[in-house]
Amino acid sequence: MFDALIIGGGVSGMQCALVLGSGLSKPYAQGKKVGVITHQRSSHLQNALFNNVLGLETGTLGSSILESGKQHLSENYSDVLQIENEKVDVVGQKDGYYLITTNKNQYKSKVVVIALNYAKPFSIKGLDEFLEPHKRANPAKDRIQLKNKDHLIKEGLYVCGTLAGWRSQFAIAAGSGASVATDILTLWNEGTPTKVHDKI
Repeated sequence: MFDALIIGGGVSGMQCALVLGSGLSKPYAQGKKVGVITHQRSSHLQNALFNNVLGLETGTLGSSILESGKQHLSENYSDVLQIENEKVDVVGQKDGYYLITTNKNQYKSKVVVIALNYAKPFSIKGLDEFLEPHKRANPAKDRIQLKNKDHLIKEGLYVCGTLAGWRSQFAIAAGSGASVATDILTLWNEGTPTKVHDKI
């Protein structure tokens, strides 16, 4: 049983995982189990060049971030389990938890974060009722999002990044993932507004 399981290893998903990983050292998060399913059917990072992102060196490629992000997470927050080479097929709900079915396994989690891109087709069963046209994308692109309020779809189910209705910008997607992570940390901290920073 996971306390939080993130589906998607792009910008928003990995940023969410990093902030949650950082928070696991806090008393209110002791013993929490966090995982991220890093499979990406396709990622808009593959063709990206980041010269306009604060903190990234000029010439940083999106394709390198996909790999370096996983390494960064494992080196700094190894308690976050990275699940590779599995594609999520179904997200269902049972007896107060979510049941996530992949092409290889089933996982249970109290909280699920959907962090996939906004392109069609959206192939995860169990979430169809929340699909709607993307509100900030060019209509000609025919993008989608999951209905949410401040990233929350319903209790225990979050969405972040472009699939939450945000524009496809690296900094926006990262901020969206971090926002969801701090919402989850706040939930674990019995509703007390929470953020987390590593300090020297």
